Amino acid sequence: MANQLNSDLFKSMLNKIEKKVDYADFRVSDSQNTSITMKDGKIQEIRSGSDFGSAIRILKDGAWGSAFTTDLSKMDEMIETALKLSGALKSDVQLAEVQPHVDEVKLKAKIRPVDVSIEEKKEIMTEANHAATIPMVVSTTVSYVDAEGSNLFLSTEGASIKTEESRVALFLNAVAAKENIIQFGHNSTGGARGFEVLQREDIEKFGRKAAEKAVRLLDASSPPSGKFPVIMDCKLSGVFIHEALGHASEADLILQNDSILKDKMGTQIGSSLVTIVDDASMDAFGYYPYDAEGVKTGENVLVEKGKLVSFLSSRETASKLGISSSGNARSKVGDQPIVRMSNTYLKPGDLDFEELIEDISHGIYLKGSRGGQVDTGKGIFQFNAAESFKIENGEVETPLRDVSLSGNILEILNHVTGLGKDFKMSQGFCGKAGQAVPVGDGGPHVRVSEATVGGSG
Repeated sequence: MANQLNSDLFKSMLNKIEKKVDYADFRVSDSQNTSITMKDGKIQEIRSGSDFGSAIRILKDGAWGSAFTTDLSKMDEMIETALKLSGALKSDVQLAEVQPHVDEVKLKAKIRPVDVSIEEKKEIMTEANHAATIPMVVSTTVSYVDAEGSNLFLSTEGASIKTEESRVALFLNAVAAKENIIQFGHNSTGGARGFEVLQREDIEKFGRKAAEKAVRLLDASSPPSGKFPVIMDCKLSGVFIHEALGHASEADLILQNDSILKDKMGTQIGSSLVTIVDDASMDAFGYYPYDAEGVKTGENVLVEKGKLVSFLSSRETASKLGISSSGNARSKVGDQPIVRMSNTYLKPGDLDFEELIEDISHGIYLKGSRGGQVDTGKGIFQFNAAESFKIENGEVETPLRDVSLSGNILEILNHVTGLGKDFKMSQGFCGKAGQAVPVGDGGPHVRVSEATVGGSG
């Protein structure tokens, strides 16, 4: 791994073209990845292998040229290709100024995923599957993924950054059935660390929780439709913040006129209780210390006490908007960096769960997410909760199934009237422009004074 990330080799190649271009950067990645899928207790697929890649971006006369190779012996060809492309295109790209860093970030993992046998990884999956195999559960799927790698970033501005990263995650889906009713339960765990994140987890509880959720939903009632006070749990509030606000704050969507937040910088877009942050530097699944353009990451406050104060950006989009890059250019080495979220969350408040619900006479408690859709341009959304309950006179009562939450993003943010003191981050992968990146999202329990609820089945 270290031999292929020889910074001197890539620096010498940058030096050869430095005077021919306005800007250039190299990204090099050497990683090892494993994914295992278990269906109904039987291993269906194991994928394990190494990936090496090197990419160069060249900016010349306002136009990008880029190329990628997995073969070190073809580096000269790759550079020539990028030079030709940059010379063949006409554009007006400019980059926001950044501080070029020289840094080396070591692996945070205590137990490296590459040092854990496939058998041990299968054992933890088997344990989760066994815990989820309870009466009424007719099918289970357990997925394990890990990745460990080294990355190198070099630029003609003087940046030289080596980083080591690892991630581990476990996902479980349980299907319960009774007569003609089928329901689902899901759970996930993991982090941007080593295998220790799963060893610390109560795997029996992890699997049982997903299964019990699926079984519980079999006897749940159909939901009422209309406008109600709602409580979103930590997982659903995280998904809402990611999908509804996070994507709308991405600078490329702002520039494409495809965001409800366009022209709203500095304005009040939500309740004064609402503070929303994207932070790639925090210890969560979307962690990375530097983005794909060598920009150092940190806490980016997007919404502060209800006021929109920042966007997520790359160097190019930041330049067009007249702001500083937020360090949110992300992609695999073989893809073009685009604006992406990292760990996006709603800051917690100071209320206990009982305090959030005590004044609700007729409302809905929504837990988890089974997906949905968002139109960032129109500012509308629709999510399907994984599990829901009626709230009657300040008490959580009847379980409900197939419940949807829909509405206008900014209306919901303005209707936030209480935040729990609890806080939880979840893990997952976010897709955009055909690229998937690991992300974290989270928040506390959230009380919304009025939202549209209906059946999603």
